[in-house]
Amino acid sequence: MHVLITGGAGFIGSHLLDRHVAAGDTVTVLDDLSTGHLRNIQGPLASGAADLVQGCVTDAPLVARLVARADCVYHLASAVGVQRVMTQRIRTLDVAVSGTHAVLDAAARDGTPVLIASTSEVYGKITKMPLREDNDPCIGPSEIDRWGYACAKLVDEFMAIAYFKERALPVVVARLFNTIGPRQIGQYGMVVPRFVEAALAGRDIHIHGSGEQSRCFTHVHDVVRSLSALMATPAAYGAVFNIGSNEEISINALAALVNDVVGTQVSVQHIPHRDVFGDSFQDIERRVPDCSRLTKMIGYAPSTPLRQSIADVAAAMRPALALTPA
Repeated sequence: MHVLITGGAGFIGSHLLDRHVAAGDTVTVLDDLSTGHLRNIQGPLASGAADLVQGCVTDAPLVARLVARADCVYHLASAVGVQRVMTQRIRTLDVAVSGTHAVLDAAARDGTPVLIASTSEVYGKITKMPLREDNDPCIGPSEIDRWGYACAKLVDEFMAIAYFKERALPVVVARLFNTIGPRQIGQYGMVVPRFVEAALAGRDIHIHGSGEQSRCFTHVHDVVRSLSALMATPAAYGAVFNIGSNEEISINALAALVNDVVGTQVSVQHIPHRDVFGDSFQDIERRVPDCSRLTKMIGYAPSTPLRQSIADVAAAMRPALALTPA
């Protein structure tokens, strides 16, 4: 089978690439390398199991040529991290909406199965937990930048379902909740690699806000296993699925756990959100997914505890930082 992965040089995309190569598939990666890295995919490229096309998913003619060669498409290309969403507003929206339209339109020509990667951001400011796929979104005002990204990803979902209903396109939507693991970097605001890198380097851990906000973190191996299973399950087409864990933790507790796992005792500093993102920002206090729909469809259960996930992030970072285990 020949697989196309947009954003395949990124954190999640490269792990998905490895999974398909291990299964004997060949893979084409479409990535502009704005946040993805060649080092993530060097092995498959060197072996000939994968090839890289450097370009943008908004290039509709290029996307059409690549989709025409593929047996299935994973569309993962998107903005990475809150900081990038806040500073590259126009490009974030363009890639989300125009890029997804290009992928869906190309796939519909031959009925090529597509998985669209969405985000828990689409739930907005809902306070009732856990979050279910059929919840009504609660999006904030247009003056607050993060809600533009949330709305754009929600439009992606509407487009995917529209292509399923009107064009009979086999498409499935996956809402991802705080994926973590090796190869993830903290450059764009991702909290776990930021904390781990600080601890390894002996620097203070910086928490944005009070630290009482909570999240559920999911190991990337659980995520890519679910993505490939959804792609291979025709009964999943035309539906939306949460992919996450139920191991909720506050950001303050996360910082303490990182210190414990890494074997350090670096200090923690709390920084007001406005000092990091300016006044145009709203945070979410809790985000806990209900994954029962995914469990019913593919038998999903997260298999990697948060402590092990943090250890995996630290193990991947140590060589790059030229540090030895504490």
